[in-house]
Amino acid sequence: MDFSLAPEQEQIRDTLRGFLADRYDFAARQTAVRGKAGWRPDIWRAFATELELLGLTLPARAGGLNGGPVETMLVMEELGRALVVEPYLETVVLGGHILARAGGAAAEATLAGIASGEAVLALAWEEPETSHEFASIASPAARAGDGWRLTGQKTAAIAAPWATHLLIAARTGGKPGEAEGLSLFLAPAAAPGIKAAPYPTIDGKRAADLTLDLVLPAAALIGPVHGALPLLEAARDAGIAAQSAEAVGVMRRLLEDTIAYTRQRRQFGQPIAQFQALQHRMADMYMQLEMAVSATYLAVLKQNGPALERAMACATAKVTVARAARFIGQNAVQLHGGMGMTDALPVSHYFKRATAIEMEFGSADYHLARYARLAAGGLAVESHPRARP
Repeated sequence: MDFSLAPEQEQIRDTLRGFLADRYDFAARQTAVRGKAGWRPDIWRAFATELELLGLTLPARAGGLNGGPVETMLVMEELGRALVVEPYLETVVLGGHILARAGGAAAEATLAGIASGEAVLALAWEEPETSHEFASIASPAARAGDGWRLTGQKTAAIAAPWATHLLIAARTGGKPGEAEGLSLFLAPAAAPGIKAAPYPTIDGKRAADLTLDLVLPAAALIGPVHGALPLLEAARDAGIAAQSAEAVGVMRRLLEDTIAYTRQRRQFGQPIAQFQALQHRMADMYMQLEMAVSATYLAVLKQNGPALERAMACATAKVTVARAARFIGQNAVQLHGGMGMTDALPVSHYFKRATAIEMEFGSADYHLARYARLAAGGLAVESHPRARP
């Protein structure tokens, strides 16, 4: 199969790589992460206006360029290589994916805001008891006149401290444990009734736990009532494919830095890169990276295919990438010796991001079990957990 890029796709990759090399080096990234805001709004605006990056994969009706999963893959790999913390995944990939497929006036207006750089989204669906299962969402949304009253708690909403809008998953019917009865709502992040407890994450991003007690107008409903599940499932798979590409960028940098370090570090009168045992270790790291690349390609190319094939490819990618990220990250730190554990070198920060990616959207064990369920029972067990064998 031919995996070569079209000239315009190569231009997207090369332009973004050059931009990040010039304006987002590691020192600048660390300064932003340690600052009060935790990110660089100027870079976000440049993504929108100078590179047209935020609208690259959004529909033309919202001011986007109609790019697809391959373009998302190219962008995410470069963001991973530069260890970018700005919320492209949360806003463009997850938020944009849901809004573009849900439709409606509020969704369309917010999509246009994403493309222009004015809207920043965070997806709030995880709860203390969800364990990565959408069916476990319990936070209720009840009718309140012509609108909706949302109550409950959300945990680990990545990028929520930076967001202008929140996409909140809530239960409008059924009981926790049932896949039916889930709906999505778009709310201003600063709306009265949303209490956020923000905190930094291990990988340099920001997240927040949310306490909800607010009333939203009817127009805040995104998609049909009780119709959130297919939107959430498709968005999760889009997120897994995109984040797998980011992980590839992270792992490439870990391997490159490790090779460079072992060529410089000397023991017994020679570079440690000449020790055969270490060469074998780095060859194993390279093989893990190549397996992750192949699994990522499969997940990306299945994004517009049948839902079952997409879900199985993404579960495969998640398992393969999570295992590769752990192996490459741990070996990169070990081969750097004590320096690999310090904040002075980029390797420790890339390792932290690799560790976070390993667990986001569910662990390798979760997706291995998910793949087994899908292989045995198809999409019925994905959408209806109580039907699982």
